[in-house]
Amino acid sequence: MKKVFIKSGKTDALKRFHPWIFSGALSKEDPGITDGELVEVCAANGDFLAFGHYQDGSIKIRVLSFEPLTGDYGGFWLQRLQDAFQLRQTLGFGLDAATNAYRLVHAEGDQLPGLIIDIYDRTAVVQCHSIGMHRDLPWIREALLQVPGLTLEAIYDKSRETLPAGFAETVENRYIWQSSQGTSAIRENGHTFVVDWEKGQKTGFFLDQRDNRQLLARYAPGKTVLNAFSYSGGFSVYALAAGAQQVHSVDVSKQAIELTEQNVALLKDTDPGRHQAFAQDVFAFLKQSEPVYDIMVVDPPAFAKNLKKRHNAVQGYKRLNAAALEKIKPGGLLFTFSCSQVIDRQLFQDTLVAAALEAGRPVRILHQLNQGADHPVNIFHPEGAYLKGLVLYVG
Repeated sequence: MKKVFIKSGKTDALKRFHPWIFSGALSKEDPGITDGELVEVCAANGDFLAFGHYQDGSIKIRVLSFEPLTGDYGGFWLQRLQDAFQLRQTLGFGLDAATNAYRLVHAEGDQLPGLIIDIYDRTAVVQCHSIGMHRDLPWIREALLQVPGLTLEAIYDKSRETLPAGFAETVENRYIWQSSQGTSAIRENGHTFVVDWEKGQKTGFFLDQRDNRQLLARYAPGKTVLNAFSYSGGFSVYALAAGAQQVHSVDVSKQAIELTEQNVALLKDTDPGRHQAFAQDVFAFLKQSEPVYDIMVVDPPAFAKNLKKRHNAVQGYKRLNAAALEKIKPGGLLFTFSCSQVIDRQLFQDTLVAAALEAGRPVRILHQLNQGADHPVNIFHPEGAYLKGLVLYVG
């Protein structure tokens, strides 16, 4: 490996095992290092500190390990993926037929920054967020096929949407291994969903909301429910299956609404009249709707993906939640979320305070919600706790 060197006095973050090294921390580097190359990180005196993927940008190195590489690189990958799979088995995934979809690798949470791997029954969907990870795809593919107990029929690379723009133009989403056609149907807590990992959002399904969908089911019997930004209808299916009286699903994407209706249709013994889907802008829908909902789910896409857009995002969350609070029945519940990494938990809660003041409604917090346990957060990388949620009781 070529080497990069850290300035004296800039090693504190590395000593705290933070997996990002910023460009300002580098004093010098070997010539000819290319974006995505594996490099060794050294202190000013030449001592080994870590190794990881080099990249152009403010984050210069994404650290893969704080220990020297011993043995071959394929062995490193197999060990990392075995560790990740063992954790998921500890959580019960891969063992329970009622749920056969879960996140196998959650980037920094599994000491593999820049990499997401989701398992949909026997298909692994890989999403690389760095050039280095994408260049390691051959190693990743071979390691996935060797993990004991992990049975796969296909591996699909869906990285074009998440890679740096210039490099992404050279990449096509494709199957990088396939032994059979596989199936697009998954099971989650006994519910069946069709997942479109080829054309759908992210890797195809929002696995991080699994536990929160289950929580909604506890409150849904006999209630009227709005699922805003419904995508493929996860919350809607749980509510209907739990006995909700009426469920409305709203998403601006017609494709998402079609997927929602397809998943609702998979429910057995459910009166189709209990569900209506609207391909409409959520803000416009809330403006024209009556305050008829006992439960509202507001789960928008990320309003901010960098710090420069954080202020506008805060205003967007405030406006959205104020509109929801105005339209919910007295005694109703609001499940509200933010997946914007640059909006931390305290800022999100402060924004909800401002929304409640604007709506003029008394509000109490019942639950603080997070991403599922198969999306672990590295204790040295708190930025990995991206999903924030609150269940609010509205007077």
